[in-house]
Amino acid sequence: MSDWTFETLPDFDRHVRAHLPWYDMVTDAVALVARHYIPPGGLVYDIGASTGNVGRAIGATLEEREARLVAIEPCRNLARRYQAPGSVVEADALAFDFAPHDVSILFLTLMFLPVAERAALVARLRRLLRPGGALIVVDKCMPPAGYEAIVHLRLTLAGKVRAGVSAEEIVEKEIALSGVQRPIDIEELGPGALEVFRFGDFAAWIIPA
Repeated sequence: MSDWTFETLPDFDRHVRAHLPWYDMVTDAVALVARHYIPPGGLVYDIGASTGNVGRAIGATLEEREARLVAIEPCRNLARRYQAPGSVVEADALAFDFAPHDVSILFLTLMFLPVAERAALVARLRRLLRPGGALIVVDKCMPPAGYEAIVHLRLTLAGKVRAGVSAEEIVEKEIALSGVQRPIDIEELGPGALEVFRFGDFAAWIIPA
């Protein structure tokens, strides 16, 4: 079986909402959290922007406060379909030259980056946050041990099934993600990460400057 990849995904927006039934709810939550940290004339990075989900969600705040959004997306297939405020840059976040900024958003991004490099990326982004800014992370994290790990897994599977994803598609994707998607360890976020959402193995954190 081939590795799972964004490049060959025919309909990213449909796919992600089917496999993550809470996707739109968390998107709205991220937009509200970001609103608390985006100042007038501020700079926001959306790292792993896909087709512009986060950019569209924070569009009103960006316009109202005349803030600037730079979307970073390494997948050409997704970057070309970006439809949101701001500008999109087809680039690898690990090699990108970030400027001092007010908000960084990593929405389901870290788990697809090399384990050896993502903690350093988070630390670099934190150093570049201006006073009063924040890093917002949504990602899949390592499950707890014991029976609770099974509970977390079944919560995630049940959500996919209720969204209409077939058992065959669920299993095929899980196998194809082997070695491609590696859940994060909360320690990779550094000190001060405040968890604000959780559904099974997925969670969101605010990391203030």
